[in-house]
Amino acid sequence: MQLPTSSSDAQSLPRKHTRDHRVDALRGAALLMMLADHVPDNLINRITIRNFGFADAAEIFVMLAGYASYLAYGRLIDREGWSSGIRRILSRCAKLYLYQTAMTLVFVWTVRHWRHYEPVPEYILEPQLAHGYGWLWRILTFDALPSYLNILPLYIVLLALFPLIYAVLKKSVWLLLGGSAAIWAVANIDPRITIPNWLDPNGWYLNPFGWQFLYILGVLGAVWASRHHGDLPARTWAKVLCGGYLIGAFVLCFPYEYWHLGGLRLFPAPPNNGKSTLAIWRLFDIMSIFYLVQSSSLLRRFSADKLGQVLALLGRNSLEVFSFGTVLDLLGRLILGSFGTSLGLQIIINVLGLILTFALAVPLDRSRQKAKAARAKATLQAATVRPG
Repeated sequence: MQLPTSSSDAQSLPRKHTRDHRVDALRGAALLMMLADHVPDNLINRITIRNFGFADAAEIFVMLAGYASYLAYGRLIDREGWSSGIRRILSRCAKLYLYQTAMTLVFVWTVRHWRHYEPVPEYILEPQLAHGYGWLWRILTFDALPSYLNILPLYIVLLALFPLIYAVLKKSVWLLLGGSAAIWAVANIDPRITIPNWLDPNGWYLNPFGWQFLYILGVLGAVWASRHHGDLPARTWAKVLCGGYLIGAFVLCFPYEYWHLGGLRLFPAPPNNGKSTLAIWRLFDIMSIFYLVQSSSLLRRFSADKLGQVLALLGRNSLEVFSFGTVLDLLGRLILGSFGTSLGLQIIINVLGLILTFALAVPLDRSRQKAKAARAKATLQAATVRPG
């Protein structure tokens, strides 16, 4: 893998960038899988990638966050300077924080009111949040992260660290890679190295000391792809290796018992899936998926076609779609927990969830495209103006 090893190499990367729809489409697929996975009784989550390998949609989300951070903020820093880049990053972090806080308050308020009419399963709301308001400050300071609401705080932490990450990258890519790998290894050796969580004695479920490595690999993937016109270099041996690993993961992780099939496992899968610290088998899984997608010219064409654009539509509006989907997931868990998990009710919930998700994403995307066109027009007009 050839990457820039100094600041001069990083600055020599091509500046012209056309949006890679594979990134948006893959993020859109991850958002749909999260929509299914976060409702435990939903039959649809039996066919998401978490059943066919070690990794799940969360890994896709975080790796693409690193990839997109380089494209959005690394190039901005090179183009307009550190102050402009840091201001944009802080603005994005503030927006993420507001969405996280709003989701948490809606989450607690909804469950508290729902339980006045129907019993609420204990796993839906931690007991510490069920009474009083002493927890509010802990929520606002991320000292308390409820279940299913832990990925945006991780993203905020990683994005806030991006200026430091990029500064190290401009000095030496191998220093960045080696330092990040060392921190990840230490977190896997001793999982107690994490950020405390008032609601969980084990700390943050998505341990930032482990997951930062995946984010930084996404950043480096963007750097590498930028040197090859947006594609990761297609190497037959690498595709065979990645494909072989994913096939092996499929054989080990497939839920044979659920489908009443005889097991094909030659040896048992790891007893602890290692999601909290991003265990090495999960890391290799998502890296294999990412390489196969980002090195595929076929998937580049697919992502630009109609079906790929259906997924990319969600990916381009990922924050709003994710936040709205998290609220829908909560309602899905409450409905199925209160009224049963009949097939008819599940069909209604899933179809309605998809309709509402796209009903949000379509106008958001149209508004985004109009704003983008207006900015481009204003830039063109400013460029053609000549002093009289």
